[in-house]
Amino acid sequence: MNKLVYSALASLDGYVEDADGAFDWAAPDEEVHAFVNELERPIATHLYGRRMYETMAYWESPANTAGEPAVVQEYGKIWRVADKVVYSRSLETVSSTRTRIEREFDPAAVRRLKETASGDLGIGGAELAAQAIAAGLVDEYQLFLVPVVVGAGKRALPDVRLSLELLDERRFGNGTVYLRYGASS
Repeated sequence: MNKLVYSALASLDGYVEDADGAFDWAAPDEEVHAFVNELERPIATHLYGRRMYETMAYWESPANTAGEPAVVQEYGKIWRVADKVVYSRSLETVSSTRTRIEREFDPAAVRRLKETASGDLGIGGAELAAQAIAAGLVDEYQLFLVPVVVGAGKRALPDVRLSLELLDERRFGNGTVYLRYGASS
């Protein structure tokens, strides 16, 4: 069965965005971006909430990254070939190919998708990930801790108790730390 992987760039104090909704402090440098590209390459399907999808839809147009470093342009190519499922009650249309809208998050449907997808699934957005975590669907947690403390905002992880197993770790030159955990059985 394919894995459902939750990845997030978070502040050292555990937030994916600050109290004002900003996350510019989390922009990866080229070293981190190249590493993220390799993690994202096997993701066949991304699951997003509306707000995360609207942020990620930036990657749909190659023109958006035309003047960026090759590693940034490569991420766009990786993102465009993956399928996307957007969970939203309000979104009427999508702005990217290979994308469909689901009105409700259905854990049973996600379990079926894990069984039938052509590769692993990624889940993006803390609120949607919290639903998947509560349903016991997340198999791996990939957290990039950025060396900044923002004090408040949207938390990367929900208020639940989880037993996790450290599978990998890496330290980057800019002070970011990558931690990969597997869900313990």
